[in-house]
Amino acid sequence: MSNEVTRRTFLGVAAAGAAATAFESPLGAVIGSEQPDNAAWALNATIIEACSCTMFCPCYFSTIPSGHAHGSGMAEHYCRFNMAYRVNQGRFNGVALDGLKFWIAGDLGADFSKSGEWAEITFEPSATKPQREAITTIVPNVYPVNWKAFSIGQDAVIEWTATKDRADARLDAGKAGVVALRRNPGMTGDPTSITNLRYFGAPRNTGFLLMPNEMEAYRRGPSPFEFKDSTGFMITYDITSKDVTS
Repeated sequence: MSNEVTRRTFLGVAAAGAAATAFESPLGAVIGSEQPDNAAWALNATIIEACSCTMFCPCYFSTIPSGHAHGSGMAEHYCRFNMAYRVNQGRFNGVALDGLKFWIAGDLGADFSKSGEWAEITFEPSATKPQREAITTIVPNVYPVNWKAFSIGQDAVIEWTATKDRADARLDAGKAGVVALRRNPGMTGDPTSITNLRYFGAPRNTGFLLMPNEMEAYRRGPSPFEFKDSTGFMITYDITSKDVTS
């Protein structure tokens, strides 16, 4: 039995509050969301994101993350990430998503074209079941990755603040996760940005605002991690059901 599951499966399970570790095939099951395939939806969201890769993360140019040397041995490749989401505007078959916050953490592994290592999603306690089902239907269209393992984090409060100089996010007051970013010094007081670069499966974005992390950490589960002075950025993307079906 294969223990790979797709991110669609992973996020579908989140709507039901369940967890899984193995399926017969990457598309072996979609659990939780019973939303119709032809649902009309739209999502505009901003992410405070950081990972373990050197600046700037190579995962947006290839499927192999940065190498991390350990002593005299060969470099180990991985991308251990935190994504703190805030929905700016969103609708799913009449369900409002505006202002909803959720968190995704994980490790893309050595080559995520083959599989990612693990991922976990956490919702705010205030998220309703229809909102969770909406997100678990929409977000997999942005991240077409298979996962070896996944889990559903216990609901936790998400603090999310951002200016042009700083971006800070905390999960469960920092006990579960932290992303703290600082603006990259540029030629002006505005953030350094990369434009015309695709963010995974999202068809539109306003550019990557480069903000190296002072700290990114995930402190839950069997594989906690913490990194400093590695990749960090903010990005706002837009995607609709028409982008997926057209």
